[in-house]
Amino acid sequence: MKVKVPYGKSEQFNIDVPDQQLVGVFNPNPVASVDENEAIDQALKQPFFDESFEKFMDTDERVVFIVNDGTRPTPTAKVLQHIYPMIKDKNIYFIVATGVHREPTPEEYDFIFGHEIYEDLKRQQRVHCHDCHNDPMSYLGESQNGTPMYLNKIVAEAHKVVPISSIEPHYFAGYTGGRKSFLPGVAAYETISKNHYLALQDSARALKLDGNPVHEDMMDAMHVLSGINIFAIEMILDSHHDIYAVTAGDLSKSFYAGIDKAKEVYGVVIPRKADIVISTAPYPMDVDLYQSQKALDNGKLALNKNGILILVAKCRTGIGPKPFYDLLRSEKDPEDVLKKIHHSWKLGYHKAAKMAQIDTWAQTWAVSDLTDEEMRNVHFKPYHDLQVAFADALAEKGDQASVIVLPAGSMTVPEVNVTSEN
Repeated sequence: MKVKVPYGKSEQFNIDVPDQQLVGVFNPNPVASVDENEAIDQALKQPFFDESFEKFMDTDERVVFIVNDGTRPTPTAKVLQHIYPMIKDKNIYFIVATGVHREPTPEEYDFIFGHEIYEDLKRQQRVHCHDCHNDPMSYLGESQNGTPMYLNKIVAEAHKVVPISSIEPHYFAGYTGGRKSFLPGVAAYETISKNHYLALQDSARALKLDGNPVHEDMMDAMHVLSGINIFAIEMILDSHHDIYAVTAGDLSKSFYAGIDKAKEVYGVVIPRKADIVISTAPYPMDVDLYQSQKALDNGKLALNKNGILILVAKCRTGIGPKPFYDLLRSEKDPEDVLKKIHHSWKLGYHKAAKMAQIDTWAQTWAVSDLTDEEMRNVHFKPYHDLQVAFADALAEKGDQASVIVLPAGSMTVPEVNVTSEN
Protein backbone atom coordinates (compact mmCIF):
# COMPACT_ATOMS: atom_id res chain seq x y z
CA MET A 1 0.00 0.00 0.00
CA LYS A 2 1.27 3.48 -0.83
CA VAL A 3 1.30 5.72 2.23
CA LYS A 4 1.75 9.49 2.20
CA VAL A 5 3.67 10.92 5.12
CA PRO A 6 3.70 14.74 5.52
CA TYR A 7 6.95 16.61 6.01
CA GLY A 8 7.06 20.28 6.92
CA LYS A 9 4.46 22.72 5.71
CA SER A 10 3.97 21.39 2.18
CA GLU A 11 6.30 18.46 1.48
CA GLN A 12 5.64 14.74 1.85
CA PHE A 13 7.26 11.34 1.57
CA ASN A 14 5.64 8.43 -0.26
CA ILE A 15 6.46 4.93 0.98
CA ASP A 16 5.31 1.48 -0.11
CA VAL A 17 4.24 -0.68 2.83
CA PRO A 18 3.51 -4.36 2.07
CA ASP A 19 -0.20 -4.94 2.70
CA GLN A 20 0.39 -8.00 4.85
CA GLN A 21 2.71 -6.01 7.14
CA LEU A 22 0.63 -2.86 7.54
CA VAL A 23 -1.36 -2.82 10.79
CA GLY A 24 -2.80 0.53 9.77
CA VAL A 25 -2.41 4.24 9.10
CA PHE A 26 -3.92 5.99 12.11
CA ASN A 27 -4.93 9.63 12.23
CA PRO A 28 -7.02 11.49 14.77
CA ASN A 29 -10.56 10.13 14.52
CA PRO A 30 -12.79 11.58 11.80
CA VAL A 31 -15.56 13.72 13.24
CA ALA A 32 -18.43 15.67 11.78
CA SER A 33 -17.51 19.08 10.39
CA VAL A 34 -19.10 22.13 11.98
CA ASP A 35 -19.67 25.75 11.04
CA GLU A 36 -16.71 27.34 12.79
CA ASN A 37 -18.22 30.81 13.17
CA GLU A 38 -21.43 29.33 14.53
CA ALA A 39 -19.50 27.18 17.01
CA ILE A 40 -17.52 30.20 18.24
CA ASP A 41 -20.62 32.39 18.42
CA GLN A 42 -22.63 29.80 20.35
CA ALA A 43 -19.87 29.27 22.90
CA LEU A 44 -19.44 32.99 23.49
CA LYS A 45 -23.17 33.59 23.86
CA GLN A 46 -23.78 30.61 26.16
CA PRO A 47 -20.56 30.05 28.12
CA PHE A 48 -19.88 28.27 31.39
CA PHE A 49 -20.14 31.67 33.00
CA ASP A 50 -22.57 34.20 34.48
CA GLU A 51 -22.44 36.46 31.44
CA SER A 52 -21.82 36.29 27.71
CA PHE A 53 -18.54 37.37 26.14
CA GLU A 54 -20.21 40.54 24.86
CA LYS A 55 -21.20 41.50 28.41
CA PHE A 56 -17.75 40.51 29.70
CA MET A 57 -16.23 42.97 27.21
CA ASP A 58 -18.65 45.75 28.17
CA THR A 59 -16.03 47.59 30.19
CA ASP A 60 -13.58 50.47 29.96
CA GLU A 61 -10.86 48.69 31.94
CA ARG A 62 -8.05 46.83 30.25
CA VAL A 63 -8.75 43.28 29.13
CA VAL A 64 -5.64 41.12 28.65
CA PHE A 65 -5.81 38.34 26.05
CA ILE A 66 -3.42 35.39 26.40
CA VAL A 67 -2.69 33.60 23.10
CA ASN A 68 -0.62 30.53 22.29
CA ASP A 69 2.69 30.83 20.47
CA GLY A 70 3.53 29.41 17.04
CA THR A 71 4.34 25.91 18.29
CA ARG A 72 0.65 25.14 18.80
CA PRO A 73 -1.95 24.56 16.07
CA THR A 74 -4.44 26.79 17.92
CA PRO A 75 -6.46 28.75 15.32
CA THR A 76 -6.35 31.95 17.35
CA ALA A 77 -6.66 33.98 14.14
CA LYS A 78 -10.09 32.43 13.41
CA VAL A 79 -11.39 33.50 16.81
CA LEU A 80 -9.95 36.98 16.39
CA GLN A 81 -11.53 37.36 12.97
CA HIS A 82 -14.83 36.60 14.66
CA ILE A 83 -14.48 38.85 17.72
CA TYR A 84 -12.09 41.62 16.61
CA PRO A 85 -14.82 43.97 15.33
CA MET A 86 -16.35 43.75 18.82
CA ILE A 87 -13.12 44.32 20.78
CA LYS A 88 -10.84 46.46 18.60
CA ASP A 89 -12.02 49.76 20.08
CA LYS A 90 -11.81 48.45 23.65
CA ASN A 91 -8.87 48.77 26.03
CA ILE A 92 -7.32 45.45 24.96
CA TYR A 93 -3.80 44.04 25.21
CA PHE A 94 -2.31 40.73 24.04
CA ILE A 95 0.43 38.61 25.54
CA VAL A 96 1.91 35.62 23.71
CA ALA A 97 2.18 32.68 26.12
CA THR A 98 5.60 31.32 25.21
CA GLY A 99 6.35 29.57 28.50
CA VAL A 100 10.05 28.87 28.04
CA HIS A 101 9.91 29.00 24.23
CA ARG A 102 11.55 31.67 22.08
CA GLU A 103 9.71 34.65 20.64
CA PRO A 104 7.67 33.87 17.51
CA THR A 105 9.10 34.71 14.09
CA PRO A 106 7.31 37.28 11.87
CA GLU A 107 5.73 34.39 9.97
CA GLU A 108 4.53 32.85 13.25
CA TYR A 109 3.07 36.15 14.45
CA ASP A 110 1.02 36.25 11.25
CA PHE A 111 -0.09 32.66 11.87
CA ILE A 112 -1.12 33.46 15.45
CA PHE A 113 -3.05 36.68 14.85
CA GLY A 114 -3.69 36.82 11.12
CA HIS A 115 -1.63 39.36 9.15
CA GLU A 116 -4.05 42.29 9.14
CA ILE A 117 -5.01 42.04 12.80
CA TYR A 118 -1.38 41.60 13.84
CA GLU A 119 -0.34 44.69 11.88
CA ASP A 120 -3.14 46.66 13.54
CA LEU A 121 -2.20 45.47 17.02
CA LYS A 122 1.50 46.03 16.40
CA ARG A 123 0.87 49.57 15.16
CA GLN A 124 -0.97 50.31 18.40
CA GLN A 125 1.72 48.54 20.47
CA ARG A 126 -0.81 46.13 21.95
CA VAL A 127 1.22 42.91 21.72
CA HIS A 128 3.86 41.64 24.13
CA CYS A 129 5.78 38.37 23.99
CA HIS A 130 6.22 36.74 27.41
CA ASP A 131 9.83 36.32 28.54
CA CYS A 132 10.04 33.93 31.50
CA HIS A 133 13.56 35.11 32.36
CA ASN A 134 13.41 38.90 32.08
CA ASP A 135 9.81 40.14 32.32
CA PRO A 136 8.62 41.66 35.62
CA MET A 137 6.74 38.99 37.60
CA SER A 138 4.29 39.03 40.49
CA TYR A 139 4.22 36.40 43.23
CA LEU A 140 0.63 35.25 43.82
CA GLY A 141 1.11 32.28 46.13
CA GLU A 142 2.00 28.62 45.72
CA SER A 143 0.45 25.22 45.05
CA GLN A 144 0.20 22.50 47.68
CA ASN A 145 3.17 20.89 45.95
CA GLY A 146 5.18 24.03 46.65
CA THR A 147 5.23 25.42 43.12
CA PRO A 148 5.73 29.19 43.55
CA MET A 149 3.30 31.04 41.29
CA TYR A 150 5.20 33.90 39.73
CA LEU A 151 3.19 35.25 36.78
CA ASN A 152 3.90 37.97 34.25
CA LYS A 153 2.78 41.28 35.77
CA ILE A 154 0.76 42.05 32.64
CA VAL A 155 -1.52 39.15 33.57
CA ALA A 156 -1.16 39.20 37.36
CA GLU A 157 -2.23 42.85 37.61
CA ALA A 158 -5.13 42.54 35.17
CA HIS A 159 -8.72 42.44 36.42
CA LYS A 160 -10.03 40.76 33.28
CA VAL A 161 -8.19 38.09 31.27
CA VAL A 162 -9.22 36.11 28.19
CA PRO A 163 -7.01 33.05 27.53
CA ILE A 164 -7.50 31.66 24.01
CA SER A 165 -6.18 28.12 23.61
CA SER A 166 -6.82 24.70 22.14
CA ILE A 167 -7.22 21.33 23.79
CA GLU A 168 -5.20 18.44 22.40
CA PRO A 169 -3.18 15.61 23.98
CA HIS A 170 -0.05 16.62 25.83
CA TYR A 171 2.59 14.03 26.50
CA PHE A 172 3.01 14.78 30.20
CA ALA A 173 0.25 17.25 31.17
CA GLY A 174 -2.48 14.97 29.80
CA TYR A 175 -3.96 17.72 27.63
CA THR A 176 -3.07 21.24 26.59
CA GLY A 177 -5.52 24.08 27.13
CA GLY A 178 -7.10 25.72 30.15
CA ARG A 179 -4.60 26.09 32.96
CA LYS A 180 -1.62 25.86 30.59
CA SER A 181 -2.28 29.41 29.36
CA PHE A 182 -1.08 30.55 32.81
CA LEU A 183 1.31 27.75 33.78
CA PRO A 184 3.61 27.45 31.90
CA GLY A 185 2.26 30.05 29.42
CA VAL A 186 2.96 33.31 31.29
CA ALA A 187 4.83 31.99 34.32
CA ALA A 188 8.39 32.62 35.50
CA TYR A 189 11.16 30.15 34.75
CA GLU A 190 11.35 29.07 38.40
CA THR A 191 7.62 28.32 38.44
CA ILE A 192 7.72 26.29 35.23
CA SER A 193 10.78 24.34 36.34
CA LYS A 194 9.21 23.30 39.63
CA ASN A 195 6.02 22.11 37.91
CA HIS A 196 7.74 20.33 35.04
CA TYR A 197 10.00 18.29 37.33
CA LEU A 198 6.88 16.25 38.04
CA ALA A 199 6.90 15.15 34.38
CA LEU A 200 9.60 12.61 35.22
CA GLN A 201 6.96 10.43 36.87
CA ASP A 202 5.42 7.64 34.79
CA SER A 203 1.89 8.83 35.62
CA ALA A 204 2.54 12.08 33.75
CA ARG A 205 1.40 11.08 30.26
CA ALA A 206 -0.96 11.85 27.40
CA LEU A 207 -4.74 11.68 27.95
CA LYS A 208 -4.29 11.09 31.69
CA LEU A 209 -5.61 13.68 34.13
CA ASP A 210 -6.59 11.73 37.26
CA GLY A 211 -3.40 10.95 39.14
CA ASN A 212 -1.27 13.01 36.74
CA PRO A 213 1.03 15.02 39.06
CA VAL A 214 1.74 17.78 36.50
CA HIS A 215 -1.94 18.42 35.77
CA GLU A 216 -2.95 18.24 39.41
CA ASP A 217 -0.23 20.70 40.40
CA MET A 218 -1.33 23.09 37.64
CA MET A 219 -4.98 22.89 38.66
CA ASP A 220 -4.16 23.42 42.32
CA ALA A 221 -2.00 26.42 41.44
CA MET A 222 -4.91 28.10 39.67
CA HIS A 223 -6.38 29.12 43.03
CA VAL A 224 -3.97 32.08 43.01
CA LEU A 225 -6.02 33.57 40.14
CA SER A 226 -9.07 34.12 42.36
CA GLY A 227 -8.72 37.90 42.06
CA ILE A 228 -8.81 37.82 38.25
CA ASN A 229 -12.02 37.63 36.23
CA ILE A 230 -11.26 35.01 33.56
CA PHE A 231 -13.26 34.26 30.41
CA ALA A 232 -11.58 31.31 28.67
CA ILE A 233 -12.04 30.41 25.02
CA GLU A 234 -11.09 26.79 24.27
CA MET A 235 -11.06 25.11 20.87
CA ILE A 236 -10.95 21.43 19.97
CA LEU A 237 -9.58 20.74 16.50
CA ASP A 238 -10.06 17.86 14.09
CA SER A 239 -7.26 16.14 12.16
CA HIS A 240 -7.28 18.94 9.57
CA HIS A 241 -6.79 21.58 12.29
CA ASP A 242 -10.33 22.82 11.66
CA ILE A 243 -12.49 23.69 14.65
CA TYR A 244 -14.60 20.76 15.87
CA ALA A 245 -15.94 22.29 19.07
CA VAL A 246 -15.62 25.43 21.19
CA THR A 247 -16.16 25.86 24.91
CA ALA A 248 -15.93 29.12 26.82
CA GLY A 249 -16.31 30.87 30.14
CA ASP A 250 -15.06 29.51 33.47
CA LEU A 251 -11.45 28.33 33.13
CA SER A 252 -11.96 24.92 34.74
CA LYS A 253 -15.46 24.13 33.46
CA SER A 254 -14.67 25.07 29.86
CA PHE A 255 -11.49 22.99 29.99
CA TYR A 256 -13.15 19.82 31.27
CA ALA A 257 -16.06 20.22 28.84
CA GLY A 258 -13.51 20.41 26.02
CA ILE A 259 -11.77 17.24 27.23
CA ASP A 260 -14.84 15.16 26.38
CA LYS A 261 -14.71 16.45 22.80
CA ALA A 262 -10.94 16.07 22.54
CA LYS A 263 -11.17 12.38 23.47
CA GLU A 264 -13.47 11.85 20.49
CA VAL A 265 -10.76 13.14 18.18
CA TYR A 266 -7.39 12.13 19.58
CA GLY A 267 -7.80 8.83 21.43
CA VAL A 268 -7.23 6.37 18.56
CA VAL A 269 -7.83 2.64 19.05
CA ILE A 270 -5.33 0.32 17.34
CA PRO A 271 -5.73 -3.48 17.02
CA ARG A 272 -2.20 -4.24 18.21
CA LYS A 273 1.27 -2.77 18.53
CA ALA A 274 3.83 -2.97 15.70
CA ASP A 275 7.53 -3.68 15.19
CA ILE A 276 8.05 -0.50 13.17
CA VAL A 277 6.21 2.74 13.94
CA ILE A 278 6.52 5.89 11.84
CA SER A 279 5.32 8.93 13.78
CA THR A 280 5.21 12.43 12.26
CA ALA A 281 5.29 15.83 13.90
CA PRO A 282 3.12 17.84 11.47
CA TYR A 283 3.50 21.54 10.82
CA PRO A 284 3.62 23.73 12.94
CA MET A 285 4.55 21.21 15.65
CA ASP A 286 7.75 20.39 13.76
CA VAL A 287 9.32 23.74 14.62
CA ASP A 288 12.22 22.07 16.44
CA LEU A 289 13.16 18.75 18.02
CA TYR A 290 12.04 19.94 21.45
CA GLN A 291 8.46 20.30 20.19
CA SER A 292 8.60 17.37 17.74
CA GLN A 293 9.37 15.04 20.64
CA LYS A 294 5.62 14.78 21.31
CA ALA A 295 5.23 12.65 18.18
CA LEU A 296 7.95 10.36 19.48
CA ASP A 297 6.25 9.98 22.84
CA ASN A 298 2.90 9.14 21.26
CA GLY A 299 4.50 6.79 18.77
CA LYS A 300 6.01 4.68 21.55
CA LEU A 301 2.48 3.74 22.65
CA ALA A 302 2.07 1.78 19.39
CA LEU A 303 5.52 0.14 19.43
CA ASN A 304 6.53 -3.39 20.40
CA LYS A 305 9.49 -3.91 22.69
CA ASN A 306 12.77 -3.95 20.72
CA GLY A 307 10.98 -2.26 17.81
CA ILE A 308 12.07 0.68 15.67
CA LEU A 309 10.41 4.06 16.16
CA ILE A 310 11.01 6.49 13.28
CA LEU A 311 10.35 10.15 14.03
CA VAL A 312 9.56 12.27 10.96
CA ALA A 313 10.00 15.95 11.79
CA LYS A 314 11.52 18.75 9.75
CA CYS A 315 12.78 20.59 12.87
CA ARG A 316 12.66 23.86 10.97
CA THR A 317 14.55 25.93 13.53
CA GLY A 318 16.86 23.24 14.86
CA ILE A 319 17.07 21.44 18.20
CA GLY A 320 15.41 23.80 20.65
CA PRO A 321 16.54 24.67 24.21
CA LYS A 322 20.26 24.10 24.73
CA PRO A 323 20.04 22.27 28.12
CA PHE A 324 17.84 19.61 26.49
CA TYR A 325 20.40 19.01 23.72
CA ASP A 326 23.47 19.26 25.95
CA LEU A 327 22.12 16.66 28.35
CA LEU A 328 21.32 14.07 25.69
CA ARG A 329 24.68 14.41 23.99
CA SER A 330 26.59 14.29 27.29
CA GLU A 331 26.03 10.55 27.71
CA LYS A 332 26.05 7.70 25.19
CA ASP A 333 23.98 5.35 27.35
CA PRO A 334 20.33 6.31 27.94
CA GLU A 335 20.46 4.89 31.46
CA ASP A 336 23.26 7.33 32.27
CA VAL A 337 21.17 10.17 30.88
CA LEU A 338 18.32 9.24 33.21
CA LYS A 339 20.64 9.07 36.23
CA LYS A 340 22.04 12.51 35.45
CA ILE A 341 18.54 13.98 35.13
CA HIS A 342 17.53 12.89 38.61
CA HIS A 343 20.77 14.14 40.16
CA SER A 344 21.02 17.53 38.40
CA TRP A 345 17.53 18.66 37.32
CA LYS A 346 17.14 21.56 34.88
CA LEU A 347 14.09 22.66 32.96
CA GLY A 348 14.15 20.99 29.55
CA TYR A 349 15.43 17.73 31.01
CA HIS A 350 11.89 16.29 31.13
CA LYS A 351 11.86 15.93 27.33
CA ALA A 352 15.28 14.35 27.39
CA ALA A 353 14.03 11.93 30.04
CA LYS A 354 11.07 10.83 27.93
CA MET A 355 13.36 10.26 24.94
CA ALA A 356 15.96 8.40 26.97
CA GLN A 357 13.30 6.15 28.51
CA ILE A 358 12.31 4.92 25.03
CA ASP A 359 15.94 4.20 24.18
CA THR A 360 16.14 1.74 27.07
CA TRP A 361 13.74 -0.67 25.30
CA ALA A 362 13.61 0.27 21.59
CA GLN A 363 15.52 1.93 18.76
CA THR A 364 14.80 5.55 17.83
CA TRP A 365 15.53 6.77 14.30
CA ALA A 366 14.81 10.20 12.84
CA VAL A 367 14.14 11.77 9.46
CA SER A 368 14.74 15.51 9.74
CA ASP A 369 16.63 18.55 8.49
CA LEU A 370 19.00 18.32 11.46
CA THR A 371 22.58 17.34 10.71
CA ASP A 372 23.62 13.71 11.09
CA GLU A 373 25.84 14.73 14.00
CA GLU A 374 23.00 16.50 15.78
CA MET A 375 20.74 13.46 15.39
CA ARG A 376 23.40 11.04 16.60
CA ASN A 377 24.13 13.28 19.59
CA VAL A 378 20.53 12.86 20.76
CA HIS A 379 20.65 9.08 20.22
CA PHE A 380 18.85 8.91 16.85
CA LYS A 381 19.97 6.92 13.86
CA PRO A 382 20.02 9.78 11.32
CA TYR A 383 18.18 9.99 7.99
CA HIS A 384 16.98 12.69 5.61
CA ASP A 385 14.74 10.51 3.44
CA LEU A 386 11.94 8.40 4.90
CA GLN A 387 12.02 5.98 1.99
CA VAL A 388 15.63 5.11 2.83
CA ALA A 389 14.93 4.88 6.56
CA PHE A 390 11.88 2.67 6.06
CA ALA A 391 13.75 0.34 3.66
CA ASP A 392 16.52 -0.05 6.26
CA ALA A 393 13.97 -0.75 9.01
CA LEU A 394 12.30 -3.46 6.91
CA ALA A 395 15.69 -4.99 6.13
CA GLU A 396 16.58 -5.11 9.83
CA LYS A 397 13.25 -6.36 11.19
CA GLY A 398 12.43 -8.79 8.37
CA ASP A 399 9.53 -9.37 5.99
CA GLN A 400 7.24 -10.39 8.85
CA ALA A 401 7.65 -7.10 10.68
CA SER A 402 4.41 -5.25 11.39
CA VAL A 403 4.11 -1.53 10.58
CA ILE A 404 2.03 1.37 11.95
CA VAL A 405 2.05 4.89 10.49
CA LEU A 406 0.93 7.96 12.45
CA PRO A 407 0.87 10.89 9.96
CA ALA A 408 -0.14 13.28 12.77
CA GLY A 409 1.78 11.65 15.59
CA SER A 410 1.88 14.77 17.76
CA MET A 411 -1.90 14.65 18.05
CA THR A 412 -2.64 10.92 17.79
CA VAL A 413 -2.59 8.93 21.01
CA PRO A 414 -2.78 5.18 20.24
CA GLU A 415 -4.67 2.93 22.63
CA VAL A 416 -4.54 -0.81 22.08
CA ASN A 417 -7.90 -2.56 21.74
CA VAL A 418 -7.61 -5.07 24.57
CA THR A 419 -10.31 -7.29 23.06
CA SER A 420 -8.50 -7.63 19.74
CA GLU A 421 -5.17 -8.30 21.46
CA ASN A 422 -6.73 -11.14 23.42
